[in-house]
Amino acid sequence: MDSVLLGSFPNASLGGNSWRRENLKKICFSGSYTAVSVSRCREWDILQRYCAVGPLHPQQRLKHHNTGTKENSTSYRRHKKFLVNATAGHPLDSEPGAYNAKNVWNTLKNATDAFYRFSRPHTVIGTALSIISVSLLAVQNLSDFSPLFFTGVLEAVVAALLMNIYIVGLNQLSDIDIDKVNKPYLPLASGEYSVGTGIMIVTSFVIMSFWLGWIVGSWPLFWALFISFVLGTAYSINVPLLRWKRSAVVAAMCILAVRAVIVQLAFFLHMQTHVYKRPAAFSRPLIFATAFMSFFSVVIALFKDIPDIDGDKIFGIRSFTVRLGQERVFWTCIWLLQMAYGVAILVGATSSFMLSKSITVLGHAILASILWSRAKSVDLTSKAAITTFYMFIWKLFYAEYLLIPLVR
Repeated sequence: MDSVLLGSFPNASLGGNSWRRENLKKICFSGSYTAVSVSRCREWDILQRYCAVGPLHPQQRLKHHNTGTKENSTSYRRHKKFLVNATAGHPLDSEPGAYNAKNVWNTLKNATDAFYRFSRPHTVIGTALSIISVSLLAVQNLSDFSPLFFTGVLEAVVAALLMNIYIVGLNQLSDIDIDKVNKPYLPLASGEYSVGTGIMIVTSFVIMSFWLGWIVGSWPLFWALFISFVLGTAYSINVPLLRWKRSAVVAAMCILAVRAVIVQLAFFLHMQTHVYKRPAAFSRPLIFATAFMSFFSVVIALFKDIPDIDGDKIFGIRSFTVRLGQERVFWTCIWLLQMAYGVAILVGATSSFMLSKSITVLGHAILASILWSRAKSVDLTSKAAITTFYMFIWKLFYAEYLLIPLVR
């Protein structure tokens, strides 16, 4: 082995311990190999142990050479691995398992990130928050916060999130070409997911959603899932008489039906009739939540197309933004939300509960002020600015569901 290594070092003698140490330093710590520092004592000791064999007697040299010949295939590979690791700046005693573990971690991280984008997390958060908020409207006293309540909420949230991912996934499968223009970061548009992978995900998620809805035994929950499935499929799928998103009015009605009506009424009835076994009753807070979210759902349905105008024009999607222009639709959305906040302030002011009155009035007044301030600073010529503001609209959506349980 020494003859192999030292043969590549000119003018080396086999007994030259000092020569090997000096030249090894030059090889490992000069020129392109400066990434390896002398301070890496462990690696330096390994190199010394494998390369500095000390002075040998001629007979010992012959014996050592013959022995080394037998072990040439394995020893040479080990020496080569340590030297290559040293020059590459990797730990010299690294084993393949370390790199495999790192590759597995990177693969898992990339897969998680792709699924995160595929699931459209702003819709997932909105769905979860809305169900929890509406479920709280069914609570009449502190004793209602029982394990039964939390089980009922968990069943509804999980089943609805599975259906949510089916709906947004199907929309991406139907809009791959459009998303290459409007949302190239999505996994199907970017090529991270194949069409087959997308179909497998949406199929498995819709099956799990219906399975969970069925075994729970709640008819309000099951019908909420079924109607969401029908409207979500009709909205996106590209078959005759469907793909309702081509029509701006029908598309808005689909989103309004799911976000404003089904979420409020069906999930409230799930808690009221299935979990608490009480008769169906439509309370003042529930009516307020349904009316307010009708405004908000229309705003989301209109606003989501503002940053997507380029792709919609190319592929013949006649959204309100394509027909009326970005600025008109933008300010229409702002005024609709301001009207909704105004109504919410009036509803809060008529409450007989002082705490509810104070929080509802003050909370909606603050949200309306923030909305107006942000809207005036948006650059409507910048797609990035419009997209950022659209995500801000969703944050207002989340904030509203924090206020709704306090309306009494």
